[in-house]
Amino acid sequence: MLGAWLVLWGGLALGCRGEPASLRRGDDSSGRCTYSFTVASPVEAGCPEAGGVSELRAELAALATRLSRLESRERGTGGSGPRGGEAGGLQDSQHAPQNAPHRVPISRLRMCPVAAGWDTRLLTEAFVFWGGNSWVWDPLRPARWGTGSAPAHAVSGPAAAPRWDPQPLAYQELQSERTEVPASWLLEETALGRPRSEDSAGCGKLVWVGEPVVFGRADSIAGKYGVWMKDPEPVPPFTQQTTWRVDTVGTEVRQLFQYDAAEQMAQGYPTKVHILPQPLESTGAVVYRGGLFFQPRRSRSVARYDLRGETVTAEREIPNAGYHGKYPYAWGGYTDIDLAVDETGLWVIYSTEKARGAIVLSKLDPETLEIRQTWETNIRKRGVANAFIICGTLYTVSSYSTANATVNFAYDTTTGTSRAVSIPFENRFRYLSMVDYNPTERQLFAWDSFNMVVYPIRLSQV
Repeated sequence: MLGAWLVLWGGLALGCRGEPASLRRGDDSSGRCTYSFTVASPVEAGCPEAGGVSELRAELAALATRLSRLESRERGTGGSGPRGGEAGGLQDSQHAPQNAPHRVPISRLRMCPVAAGWDTRLLTEAFVFWGGNSWVWDPLRPARWGTGSAPAHAVSGPAAAPRWDPQPLAYQELQSERTEVPASWLLEETALGRPRSEDSAGCGKLVWVGEPVVFGRADSIAGKYGVWMKDPEPVPPFTQQTTWRVDTVGTEVRQLFQYDAAEQMAQGYPTKVHILPQPLESTGAVVYRGGLFFQPRRSRSVARYDLRGETVTAEREIPNAGYHGKYPYAWGGYTDIDLAVDETGLWVIYSTEKARGAIVLSKLDPETLEIRQTWETNIRKRGVANAFIICGTLYTVSSYSTANATVNFAYDTTTGTSRAVSIPFENRFRYLSMVDYNPTERQLFAWDSFNMVVYPIRLSQV
């Protein structure tokens, strides 16, 4: 029955040109039930009032006018799609794919009812996307959207629901088959694209990474690469909302920007700028328990900068660790020594000559920086784009520049074993230079070509 309602919905959207109209149901050659919605009169300009939706139709007509103006302007400038800011609140990022969807209320879409008594309460929202020469809406289009013509999970799932070609319509007969959709697809995400709190309670294995949400953008070349952080265990006067940022392009990287909240960072107005006593190397820094932990430039050491006293309170060399381009991640950037924080504490990710370039993990004391325990993995550090740790398990990202990358390896420190995984991971801006896990917010923080982004995640139940 769900499939039938979806077909009716799609027919309403694309067939609304005039009356009379008919809806036919019958079995095809394979015995499947199919629905056809036919508009008989291409001459009439609009639908007669039916079902008491006059106010709705007026609002829809106004939206159609705004969309038409936007299309005309875009064609006039030679663009491939709308730039955003018009059409009744439709937004389109300049970095998003051309067919990126936009969620809009159904009340803003032009439609005509099949018959009096059609329950418009069933129609709540739809996805509008740019089809190359016109705006098209499709209720069957999923919320999670990559750069291709179908969601990533459609590859292994049932056949994807049909999508109509965006063409100027004068007359069109539409036909669709009923498609059964697994309930897991509908329950995979909440309306905001974030996992529900009960799905992320306690520790577990990473099973899902959502689409990135942009929190801010660097405004100079120094911010091509960088690191931004929140303290999962802050000390007064700082809070869990205090946000920290370092732009890492340059040879003397000493500025640490402090913001009262991530929203303030997005506006570009820091509360304070700390000048580090030693220049910082690359994007491996983290903030934890009131300190900034970072690798001083051209050294194999890790230092702790106290954010309240504004002094370096500890510094320790990581034995035999490669540095300054010896064993970086695939993207380079002198990312030889990468610090991380999870539910269990402070970590350092690096490699040594003895390990022959494989990732080595060490657990650090956050006060003295003394190494408590070390693990040597079989994951080649130069072969992955970046790494982060969740609940004592190291995860790596396959590519820093491929749009549809994956989380491709996991190393469990409790068992000392690694395994291949394939969790979709989107590099929206095609240059991932930092990714870290925040155990309090249960999200990944990342820096992707000038953009500070956050990824919602889901962990399995243990």
